[in-house]
Amino acid sequence: MYEKVFCILIIIIMLAKTFGSVVIGIEAFKVELELDVSPGLPGFNVVGLAESAVRESRERVKAAIKNCGYPFPTQKITANLAPADIKKEGTGLDLPMALAILVVSGVIPQEKLSGYLFCGELSLDGSVRSARGVLPIAIAAQRWGFGHLVVPESNGAEASVVDGIEILPTSHLSQIVSHLRGECKIARLKTDLKELFDAGGNLDGDFSDVSGQESAKRALEVAAAGGHNVLMTGPPGSGKTMLARRLPSILPPMTFDEAIETTVIYSVAGLLNSDAPLIVRRPFCSPHHTISDAGIIGGGTYPRPGQVSLAHNGVLFLDEMPEFKRNVLESLRQPLEDGFVTISRAAITLRFPSRFTLVAAQNPCPCGYFGHEHKVCTCSPSQIHRYRAKVSGPLMDRIDIHLDVPAVPYDELSSARRGEPSETIKARVIAARKIQQRRFKDMPLFSNSQMSVKEISRFCVIDEKCSNFLENVCKKLKLSARAYHRILKIARTIADLDNKDEIETAHVAEAVQYRGLDREGPF
Repeated sequence: MYEKVFCILIIIIMLAKTFGSVVIGIEAFKVELELDVSPGLPGFNVVGLAESAVRESRERVKAAIKNCGYPFPTQKITANLAPADIKKEGTGLDLPMALAILVVSGVIPQEKLSGYLFCGELSLDGSVRSARGVLPIAIAAQRWGFGHLVVPESNGAEASVVDGIEILPTSHLSQIVSHLRGECKIARLKTDLKELFDAGGNLDGDFSDVSGQESAKRALEVAAAGGHNVLMTGPPGSGKTMLARRLPSILPPMTFDEAIETTVIYSVAGLLNSDAPLIVRRPFCSPHHTISDAGIIGGGTYPRPGQVSLAHNGVLFLDEMPEFKRNVLESLRQPLEDGFVTISRAAITLRFPSRFTLVAAQNPCPCGYFGHEHKVCTCSPSQIHRYRAKVSGPLMDRIDIHLDVPAVPYDELSSARRGEPSETIKARVIAARKIQQRRFKDMPLFSNSQMSVKEISRFCVIDEKCSNFLENVCKKLKLSARAYHRILKIARTIADLDNKDEIETAHVAEAVQYRGLDREGPF
């Protein structure tokens, strides 16, 4: 009888279980770490489809435990990471593995770990280092029903934006042990979301800083109100980049759900600033024209988000668009059409969100001065044609507004009169977006730019006068069916800015001005 009781006690002591998590793409998966210590030669095996960084955690965990003064088993150790069919990569499983060893060593009672999920990388002295993807782990942990999440101190702020779970930031393994043993409690971390949004509301740059270019400002207001993609064409120094960088200042403020979506992407990419745990400003991404496919779309051995995903809910600016590689530009077609990008590998297919407003800029020719009032263009017709042909027709199909940005005259540059501030323009944009929200409340659409031909025929009805005007325009300018539908979508947005239920002739006339590249010309 005594031998049976003794055997049962040995089994209880020699088995331990903790919970951690790994992030694949932007989604967190729960990992149940089972650890067994059995008689035999000293060894430490990790099973359960562990990648190299997870397998290497054996040495980090062993050194950290010994340097903290805790006993380390001298028998055969087997750590199983379940479920076994999901690849485990990253260093976030160091902490749950170390705590499981401390359970079998008798340092921590197993029952004290109930309701806890752990995430963090261990250094050799027991310090807890930051990990990627803590925010999606916190969101998932709350959904899985865990009451407590222990995270590295540097990741505590981002995890604390999630309600319904206690966030415990820690800087050292011994601090966690003391907390679990009831000797010294770790203070719960909570973030004031209102304070974050208030602090991040101010944007650098204002439309009032831009001298002249009133027509360009109006076009960007229409783009912001309807979520339309824009292509700006103009000579060097005309203000294309300056205008593009101020577009976020007139976009509607981010909602909490949008902020979480965007912050998750930055957390997974390891780009989240500990001083700004929540992305509350609409992102503005401006990649260099030498960027690769993987850089723009995302990728790598373990796929990470690219620029199109980092610009999610914000603006992606392509300066000198024709200078980008053709295959890089063509890779934009899926995210522009679907709002997400799919990255396929031999063992896995991942999907990253990428709903953004594309703002592109180009010169009218290679030298930049074709059509300039005072400077002479040195390009031949064939050079101009090749330059403009670098952007394919299918990609141009996804750009609603074609905007001419001429050089600013001196009298406008030297004028002391300031333009309309961004806050005034933003108020009109927000009002127009609210109209679209009511219009599409029962549909998976967010803005006028996403309307298909079916929605255009339903929401962009024009009277006979408008129809006759648009018919004459299409015949005279030889516009395609694609241009016809783009004009109707833009006209719908302009009517929304005017708070008009019906599209009027003036709205259509203004929309026609934003389709400059559809007009028949020499190139």
